[in-house]
Amino acid sequence: MQEFVILGLVMILGLGAYWSLVIFPRQREFQKQQKYVQSLHTGDEMITYGGIIGRILDIDEDHGVARVEIAEGVIIRILTAALMRPYDPEELAENIRKARGEHPAGTES
Repeated sequence: MQEFVILGLVMILGLGAYWSLVIFPRQREFQKQQKYVQSLHTGDEMITYGGIIGRILDIDEDHGVARVEIAEGVIIRILTAALMRPYDPEELAENIRKARGEHPAGTES
């Protein structure tokens, strides 16, 4: 009988650990992405989940679809869930420098 209580306690602790390490961070990231999508406006430049950089022409919130211009005269329809983050060329360049192990611009060691 005592073994079942201990086993039950271990299983509950394991489920709690799984929730806090896997499920909860995913929910937080999803909520953050949803807030970003809701804050988008016509003319904003953003990066899609596939890495395409584009400018938003309009968003159909009822259907969850946005029209995005990815090149002059090239317009695609994309799910708003695939609009990941704003396009900031300086931030991207800084991330590339960090990935290569180079020193940030303006600093020397």
